[in-house]
Order: sequence, then structure tokens, then C-alpha cells
Amino acid sequence: MPWADGDRVKTDGSFTTPWRTLQIAEAPGDLITSYMVLNLNDPCALDDTSWIQPHKYLGIWWGMHIGKYTFWESPTHGASTGNAKDYIDYCAKFGIDHLLIEGWNKGWTPAWYENAMHMFSFTQATDDFDLKVVTDYAREKGVKIIGYHETGSNLINYLKQIDAGMELYRSMGVNDVKIGQVGSRLNMTEWHHGQFGVRYYREVLRKAAQYQLTVNFHEPIKDTGERRTYPNMMSREGARGMEYDAWSEGNPPDHTATIPFTRMLSGPMDFTPGILDVAISQGYEGRDVHTTAAKQLALYVVLYSPIQMLADLPEHYDGHPAFPFLQDVPVDWEDTRVLNASIGEFVTIARKDRHSDDWYLGSLTNEAPRDFALPLSFLDAGASYEATVYGDADGISWKDKPHEVTISRRTVGSTDTLTLKLAPGGGAAVRFQKM
Repeated sequence: MPWADGDRVKTDGSFTTPWRTLQIAEAPGDLITSYMVLNLNDPCALDDTSWIQPHKYLGIWWGMHIGKYTFWESPTHGASTGNAKDYIDYCAKFGIDHLLIEGWNKGWTPAWYENAMHMFSFTQATDDFDLKVVTDYAREKGVKIIGYHETGSNLINYLKQIDAGMELYRSMGVNDVKIGQVGSRLNMTEWHHGQFGVRYYREVLRKAAQYQLTVNFHEPIKDTGERRTYPNMMSREGARGMEYDAWSEGNPPDHTATIPFTRMLSGPMDFTPGILDVAISQGYEGRDVHTTAAKQLALYVVLYSPIQMLADLPEHYDGHPAFPFLQDVPVDWEDTRVLNASIGEFVTIARKDRHSDDWYLGSLTNEAPRDFALPLSFLDAGASYEATVYGDADGISWKDKPHEVTISRRTVGSTDTLTLKLAPGGGAAVRFQKM
């Protein structure tokens, strides 16, 4: 994309062009397990990476997108000290050790998402929020806070404050920050995907590393594997994620059967799955997530990211029979096998936990029902596993009783075949626990 003045490239001398790649595979699933783009990047540039940790997290986030809370100061402000403490209590109860808090700082207005040079503060809290009180309370509960910098694409304002904002997080023991660039142009003039944008995103990534902050970019440029060089680049948005189901016509059922072969080939995506209240009962009229609940579970295996949000309101997890899968499923994988795939139609992926002998499987479909017979040859030969299967209930679809989940258990081994029945718009998730 050109600069605002029409220039394609600005340089004062010689420069190195980026790689241009073409991925070719014999089967669709082989595209998913190709690491060519990642491996074309330079080796790690950071001496110490001990502060970079994969994790799952809750968030004061979905409530704003469905209209229960506001980003800005109001009687229903999501990021109040009291509400943050409630969410921290849920994290401690569920065993989820990170919490994202959005909207805690000055500058949010009801028009925050419109194209304009919004003036956010990255150090001054709203009148109903105390960052130190919240981070201290989280620390007592064994929970780490994830910070948020929404720039509104006003990068002039952000870059003036970036050191102060990142130092504030570092001083509070925060090691992770989500950074948003909402707006059709950066500074309302430059394309996100032009040379200006490439330089900006890389500058912020390096700056974050100086403050030992991992980064989750939203409204990003495409991933080009730079996480190999800067492993604090954890994940990014870069496609229509779960939030679109909250306030728009939503993502069709084939969306998550397509992006593993398009957007996801470039790198991890912060899709923010896990909506078990699939009808969005506290949201806008006529909105739902266009999947079954079991498919929401499958997304944690199918859509890779070393950070994964449990995006629903925490009260919808409390006591839900399928929630144990979200508590158990890892985000740090040792091995990946694509068991079947047809682009835009269906995909089944099995992944092995890096820190145990357990495997997890996610399978999902588009609008069509599917019956699969899946060989379990990826399991260790001669070993027995307890398979806990979370599937679609009989007779449901993404339009009819999508919340119904069946849970079954059986003992399996590497010579067995697992049969799965996916509802229209549905899915299945399985934990294989080595016995």
C-alpha cells in the first residue's frame, strides 16, 4: 500500500526486501503444518525470554461488545475497580491466571470507534478505577492483569505517551498488553498495511520488549513470522473474530472452516472464542454466535494461539458442564496433526500438550452435518487414554438448540477409531488423558 503522498517506498539508500512466499501442499491440512514463513525470519533477538508465557485469560470485554457494559465512564462502566475485583475472583475460582481489562483509562467516549484522532490517556485512570488497587488485589489472588492500549489510530498521541504507558504497566507487574488501532487509517492518513504501518508495528513491538511486555495487536498488519525474532509478539487479530457476532450480522458457520487455510497460515490469531451462551441472552436482539456450544470448544484446538481468551461472561461458565474442557485445554503445543480437512467445509485437528502426555482434538463443520470416523494412530502405541468427548446433542443445529452439549467418556488406544457426529454449524472437542 502506498504512503498518503503516493510514494510506494521511502528509503535513503539500499534496503532489504521482504520475502514473498508461495505455499503448495498435497492436501489442505499440510498447509496448516507448514512453518516456512516462520522459519524465514531471523532467530530470536532477545537475550531473556523467561517473562514470555503462554496463557488463557478472562476479560472485561465481551460485556462491552454485547452492550451490558460500556467502555467509557458511566453507571454501567465495565472497567470499574469493583467489577475488576469480581472478575479477578472468577479467575481465581476457575484457575485462569490472567485477566484483560479494557476501558480503564481516560479518553473513552461513546464515539471511540469512529474515524477521528481520539485522545486517549495511557496513564490516567477513570474516576472509578484504581490500577494499583486492582493489580495488588490480582497479585494476592494469583492473577496477572493484561493491559490495554487503544490508540484509536492516533499514533501521534500514542507514541508521545508510549514510554510512560509501558513503564506504568511494568511498574505494576503487568507483562502483557493488548494494543488496538481502531480506525480505517493510521493517523487518519496512512494505511495499516503500508510501509508506514510496517515500521510503526515493528517499532512498538521492539519498544514493548524493552519493558518486558508481550504484545497482542488488534487491527494489525498481517503476521509475517516476526514472532521468531521477537517472541513477545504473541498473537493478533487480523480477521473477523468473535466480536462480530455480538453487534453485526455475524460470521457464517463456514467462517471458522475457512480461516485455518487463509488468515491462520500467517500465524496465531486472537479469535476470542468460548461463548457458551450461544444465544447471547444478555446482548442485542437478533444476535447469536452462529455455532453450537460444542463448536466453541473445538475452536481452542483448531485456531492456534499461545494466548486464548475465555470470552464469555464469567457467570455463564460457572457450573456449566462443558466448562472443564476450557479449564483443561492447553495453549502451548508440542505436536499438531490435521486428521481431515476440506477448505470452507470442515477440519479436524489433534494437538499434543507440551507439558503432559495428553492430546486434544477439535473438529468443526460449516452449515452441513458431518459423520467422521477418525483413526487415533497419533496416540502413543500400547498406551490407554481416557477420551472425554464434548459433542453436539442429537437433533440440534446452530439454529436450533445450539446450547445443548453431550459429554461422554471411553477408554481408547492408538488402534481405535473415534466416531463423531457434528450437527450443522457444529463441532466436537476431545481430551485424551493418558492413563
